[in-house]
Amino acid sequence: MADEDFDDEAPLTVLAETERYAILTGEDADGERIYNIELGAVTLHLFIDEWRELLELIDEAREED
Repeated sequence: MADEDFDDEAPLTVLAETERYAILTGEDADGERIYNIELGAVTLHLFIDEWRELLELIDEAREED
């Protein structure tokens, strides 16, 4: 996936936020749900299927913790 698939002007809603991190959601130009995960100087741009896969990965890691 390339960053050019995302509309930097699309309005985003904050889902969760801490002092250093944030998760925002919105829709791209095609109306597809997107998730932006801001991790300091890095931002991950994910479509819904990638977001769900990331959540599964985190859940699996938490089970091992």
